[in-house]
Amino acid sequence: MNAVLAVRQYVSKMIEDSGPGMKVLLMDRETTGAVSVVYTQSEILQREVYLFERLDSPNREPMKHLKAICFLRPTKENVELLVQELRRPKYSVYFIYFSNVISKSDVKALAEADEQEVVAEVQEFYGDYIAVNPHVFSLNLLGCCRGRSWDPAQLTRTTQGLTALLLSLKKCPMIRYQLSSEPAKRLAECVKQVITKEYELFDFRRTEVPPLLLILDRSDDAITPLLNQWTYQAMVHELLGINNNRIDLSRVPGISKDLREVVLSAENDEFYANNMYLNFAEIGTNIKNLMEDFQRRKPKEQQKLESIADMKAFVENYPQFKKMSGTVSKHVTVVGELSRLVAERNLLEVSEVEQELACQSDHSSALQSVRRLLQSPRLSELDAARLVMLYALRSARLMGLCPLPAQLVSAVVEYGGKRVRGSDLFSPKDAVAITKQFLKGLKGIENVYTQHQPLLQETLDQLIKGKLKDSQYPYLGPNTLRDRPQDIIVFLIGGATYEEALAVFNLNRSNPGVRIVLGAPKSCSHCSSSLLELGPTSVGPEGWPKGWRIHSAPRDCRAILQGLEEEGLQRINNRIKRVARNIWCWG
Repeated sequence: MNAVLAVRQYVSKMIEDSGPGMKVLLMDRETTGAVSVVYTQSEILQREVYLFERLDSPNREPMKHLKAICFLRPTKENVELLVQELRRPKYSVYFIYFSNVISKSDVKALAEADEQEVVAEVQEFYGDYIAVNPHVFSLNLLGCCRGRSWDPAQLTRTTQGLTALLLSLKKCPMIRYQLSSEPAKRLAECVKQVITKEYELFDFRRTEVPPLLLILDRSDDAITPLLNQWTYQAMVHELLGINNNRIDLSRVPGISKDLREVVLSAENDEFYANNMYLNFAEIGTNIKNLMEDFQRRKPKEQQKLESIADMKAFVENYPQFKKMSGTVSKHVTVVGELSRLVAERNLLEVSEVEQELACQSDHSSALQSVRRLLQSPRLSELDAARLVMLYALRSARLMGLCPLPAQLVSAVVEYGGKRVRGSDLFSPKDAVAITKQFLKGLKGIENVYTQHQPLLQETLDQLIKGKLKDSQYPYLGPNTLRDRPQDIIVFLIGGATYEEALAVFNLNRSNPGVRIVLGAPKSCSHCSSSLLELGPTSVGPEGWPKGWRIHSAPRDCRAILQGLEEEGLQRINNRIKRVARNIWCWG
């Protein structure tokens, strides 16, 4: 199961079916993102696609010498725009591909509009999601839930995206969901309804062990999104922001014009592919090795061209040299900026306290560390609020950390506190879990910054071993799996983090025969903020906007309080006072 490969194959098939000749790729906002993360523009140019346009662009000129490949979501707006396009076609022929199921009435409307008979093909190619990594996908949605209930429009879109993922991977799964989450149950029911309605589309070759769709809720583990991460991909996402594989470096001091925006894609960047899951210390060593390798090659490439053979060798090697030069410049700049931000925000010390709060049973020393850090002028509002929220989730009280209103603590605990969690993050009751925790304590800690393991890792480990309790994660319907699952699609309502993406990557690698794909409404690869509202029960005190919200940003750790406007006491209180936006995981 490979989400990136699935979408790439769809794009390749579109281009192949259109035949030889010059082409234009006509897309909408969402399909543009879906294509851009799996194909580079230079790759598509090599396939005779010379123009990229948006269907909603008002200033497109007629170009009758081009064939049009249309890849669009089957929305009402897109169908209306396409109807207008076909009545006055700008291109010689149209190959139309929808990224999800389209209704018969919409197909009829298109057929009636095609009076000049320029439509050569209409098909459904189910690339209705963003393939972040081969094992991670996102729907790039904002504000899916209102309190404990789905926004109706977002539920529909989430169902469409999740079923498209299943169709693209050719999976008709059995469904399990988190019993403690009403949104998880509702989404499971909607997906099941689509599978039942479109049973012919899901009529794939049966496997010995049916695939499994597991739907979980972010509120069961609100700790993971609040922790700083130390792997390359996660740090870039948290500290710089990733949007469809693009990194905005325009605010980096002294940045050159060529490096104001760079692309990090594991499909086209060998160094990034090999290092995206390594920790920051290893990245520094590997960057040094990359630089040394580049320096060794550089003199050879700049030797005098004294013969035809020298010129030929230079021409043949120049593209590789140029590519390596760009790779070195890009990663040295990115790692340098990460290093600057780590030092500026004192993230090593902050992360150590975060890990102690999340992992250690006795957090009395962590409380003193939190108080000390809150007085530091180097601590950002984001990190300050994150620490306070971690402590609130841990103890459901603030112990004089700051005069945060009781409503705020209640709102944080209401979303991800012990009462609403289906599992206990801090005090495992299971004998096996207690034994593991005890042995871990005896062995000591290899890395204080990576002690924490997300709840998702434990859940999937239990699932793979066939030990995940039906009482907590029931099946939807009467049928159950008799054997251990092999193909697992996990969907995390409320967002997933890069720490969880790394956990899935490691589980795939350490369990031969098991294939896991992780998805979420908002993916870690996108940096536009989304809102996960806690609902009308979280009414703020005077000076707060009513309906306190948690922002679901693209960052690996989305965490910050919104709306604190009371006057504080002393410096500690002033550091927490401001509005902070961005909470919970990528999204």
